[in-house]
Amino acid sequence: MAAAGCLFQRTLARSRPGTNKASPSSSVVCREFLYVVDLQRYTRDQGFPVYFPQAVLKGDDLYDATLSDGDCRVQVTMDPGLNRLVERNILRPGLAVRHATFSTAITAQLPECSGAFGEGASYRLVSLEVMDEDEEVGVRWSDVDWDSLPWFGSSKTEGPLVPLRASRTVFLPLWNNVDYSGEVWMEATDKETAGQEAEEEPEEGRCPAVTISELRESYLYGCRGIARGAVQHELIVRIIKKSHLMYYGRTNRNCECPYKAVLEVNDRTGNVWVVLWNSVCVSWYRCLKPGDIISLRRYRVKQHYQAELNDIEISVNSRNPAARISVLQESTVSPDYLPPAPTYSFYNSKELLDCPNGAECDVIGLLMFSGRPERIRSKDGRGVELLEYRWLRLEDGTSEQPVMVKLFSTSQPETHLRLYPLSVVVCTRLKVVRSSDQGHNCFYLTNTTYTQVYCTGLGHHSEMSYRRLRPVRQFLQWLRSQDDEEVLNRALIGGFFIYPPPPVSLETYMKDKRGELGFLQGAELKREVERLCYRERHTFCIQATITMVTYSRRGEVTASAQLSVM
Repeated sequence: MAAAGCLFQRTLARSRPGTNKASPSSSVVCREFLYVVDLQRYTRDQGFPVYFPQAVLKGDDLYDATLSDGDCRVQVTMDPGLNRLVERNILRPGLAVRHATFSTAITAQLPECSGAFGEGASYRLVSLEVMDEDEEVGVRWSDVDWDSLPWFGSSKTEGPLVPLRASRTVFLPLWNNVDYSGEVWMEATDKETAGQEAEEEPEEGRCPAVTISELRESYLYGCRGIARGAVQHELIVRIIKKSHLMYYGRTNRNCECPYKAVLEVNDRTGNVWVVLWNSVCVSWYRCLKPGDIISLRRYRVKQHYQAELNDIEISVNSRNPAARISVLQESTVSPDYLPPAPTYSFYNSKELLDCPNGAECDVIGLLMFSGRPERIRSKDGRGVELLEYRWLRLEDGTSEQPVMVKLFSTSQPETHLRLYPLSVVVCTRLKVVRSSDQGHNCFYLTNTTYTQVYCTGLGHHSEMSYRRLRPVRQFLQWLRSQDDEEVLNRALIGGFFIYPPPPVSLETYMKDKRGELGFLQGAELKREVERLCYRERHTFCIQATITMVTYSRRGEVTASAQLSVM
């Protein structure tokens, strides 16, 4: 229950229709300080016009905020008119707000966490004033264990929070649609945690009941046979590639968990694609990694989504039928049916000089520069989604040319947070991008759909089979010969970085920007800058006369570079 003196008890309780017969549109103002504990994003669905009829043009995203007065917590939905505060990172967890205006509202679903909004009432945050970080607000953030505070109106918590204004079961990360977010994404690999039934199987000599080639031949060339309907036959395969998560939530669809992920798997008879759908991703995506051997039952065989390939894919869903997945130890599989190990194509920095544009490769190197996270608009025609990436500079000692990697999100948020200089980093399934007008040595590597990244500090390298390969052993031999102090002096993190270098010729530069905005004048530039979101990167062209330039030497903290133009 709410603690004595709880601000929410004194303010929000007044707006409940059940207690004071107020209309759903009535509002109350909390003039005292509240604290932002968490912000959670999700895409709206078909019910959005019901909850926010005046905000149909405010974008695809909705935000739920967890607020606290220091005694208890409450989950509220932010009015879409406040979205820009989050999109520009003005409102963020850890800050205090005041003069917050709340109104009652209906919810799309009852959260499993029954106390999240208190005694059946649901609230919308209509307006607020955000306090600066350095302002004195009465409670120091570090003095309170915010996650242990009770929910307003309830004495217990049951299950995770869910979105209040859409029929979704998961939240999105704040800054991209590729990573997972929240405690519902399972890590444990045991079948009980993942909702699977225990199976009575022999500890050794396990054999599949069907192979990939038998499924393919039955579906494509036979009368479906064993590939018809829900396939009960056990398939034992090894994961060769793992895609990033693909979010397909749309404003005109009410899918609760709109995710899919693609695995390339093999056995001794061939390769096939396995597609994990919806809540199967939540239960299993974090549990599976390239190199794992898995058992599949109760799946469907379908035509590959690229019909021109005339191939099959295996569809794994949580219902119709509910698939059964388990991770197997190699020792439990009969040697006659043990799937082949994944193969790698490691290239060092010297060999990459001759790699053609578009070639796939794997790299290992010592991380010397880790850029700050940035975001760019997707090129899907709408430009709504923001793609998050950072630049990495790897060295391996085989040439003076470093390996530059433009690394986008790979659905491995914990790994990306540990990409510090002097880490040993392995990136798999990258592709080469060459600039035709920048010279032979001007190239970089970037993601494919199946890129995975591994680094020291998380136990990755000891688990992966690539550690025994010759290119990896040669790199480790070079690494042991390096002087720690000299390497440390060259390591960098953060800051602004652009690669490849912009062309010297204005004509070439404008040619590359064909279809984008041309030269901007003052008012136009101001308008475009105001449209930018947090971490968003955009290049603008202006034509002006330089009237003053000031600069600072490297290492001078007090001075700053300035440029004045007219």
